[in-house]
Amino acid sequence: MKPGLNLISLIHCCSSALFAEGPAVYAIHDARVVRVSGPPIEHCTVVVRNGLIEAVGENVVPPADAWIIRGSGLTVYPGLIDALSTIGISGPRPPPATPALSPPPPAAGPEDRPSNTSFLRAADQIVAADPSVEAARDGGFTTAVTFPTANIFAGQGVVFDLAGMRIGQMVIDPSAGQYITLRNNGSSFPGSLMGVIAYIRQIYLDADRYKVAKAIYDKHPKGLERPAYDRTLEGVIESPRVLLPAHRAVEIDRMLQLARELKIRPILYGGEEAWRSVDSLKRSGVPVLVTLKWPEKAKDGDPAVDEPLRVLEMREKAPSTPGVLAKNGILFAFYSDGIATSKEVLKAAKKAVDAGLSTSDAVRALTLSPAEIYGVSDRLGSIDNGKIANLVVTDGDLFADKTKVKYVFVDGNKFEPAPESPDAKKDLEKTQ
Repeated sequence: MKPGLNLISLIHCCSSALFAEGPAVYAIHDARVVRVSGPPIEHCTVVVRNGLIEAVGENVVPPADAWIIRGSGLTVYPGLIDALSTIGISGPRPPPATPALSPPPPAAGPEDRPSNTSFLRAADQIVAADPSVEAARDGGFTTAVTFPTANIFAGQGVVFDLAGMRIGQMVIDPSAGQYITLRNNGSSFPGSLMGVIAYIRQIYLDADRYKVAKAIYDKHPKGLERPAYDRTLEGVIESPRVLLPAHRAVEIDRMLQLARELKIRPILYGGEEAWRSVDSLKRSGVPVLVTLKWPEKAKDGDPAVDEPLRVLEMREKAPSTPGVLAKNGILFAFYSDGIATSKEVLKAAKKAVDAGLSTSDAVRALTLSPAEIYGVSDRLGSIDNGKIANLVVTDGDLFADKTKVKYVFVDGNKFEPAPESPDAKKDLEKTQ
């Protein structure tokens, strides 16, 4: 064999491992399939064609043109969804180049729009080759909802699939919602929690006036001064949903009241103490994104310092929150909140199962529930005919310690996660 052919073969193998393997038609035959939208099916066949689920059921016959995967002993789940992340934009990014001019004067009030980058779109910031994309995919995540996270009004999130050569091929919904924090990032205004909340109110009041002024001008432009274009208010108006931080019960009640006052469609994120606010959450119908970074005692804290009872109680009961929400019919989903690996994300979700959440509800919180919250459940979140072929195939229960991800399908493309090296395991153990 010529030396050149070896190199060509190696390049072909590498490209196959990176993008996808085999033809565009697959049949996972005789597997256990956890559909989520219905009860699990034993000895089931799932057919994938042209990036979509073509058929699923016990009596489905694999097509003659399909690449058949023997599913005996394997379990097929919908692809996992990280409901709030920075996947794809998590790497260090250089600051934008700016001319050497004098620094702008400090913000004097809300009209200067400090800490407001509502116009930023995560869909324009994610990088297909960012290492976080492949890392999440290897762990069974096929979709992420990624947001900019700096500033009070941080920007517009994106729902995107975790495979593709170009971002345009990966985006499912470029307008997932506006991410709001209560941080002012050191700005002189607003300078307190009360000031930040007042600032948020003012922005929405300004946005309402801006909409009215634009509507009047569009109908009767002659003789009227045209409204000045304001990209920060445009970003606020364009947001179909608003993510509001609410970790403790007092914050949950505060954000629910703020959302009613501003007449916005909220999603709460955090939720560690949501078990205290079940009644108000049920009345509101507002969904909750529950962090999987459970509160822990600081490793470098002084052991002699007595912690408040409420802190101890929150730390103990936080993993039971998802079970309480599920029992009360409150829509919720999990998010990784910066946890280092997908394996650790599933391990954290297992803590909620151990604290009372059913396994089926835990799977739902990582699949169909986030799809429902972001309005994409007609395309994602369950194994049903016509939906996007995002699947994760495991050799056991999703939350079992020794379970391995065998295959991941994203938009119908098959990936096989690289086996974990002994050195990687040792490095992970050192960080724990």
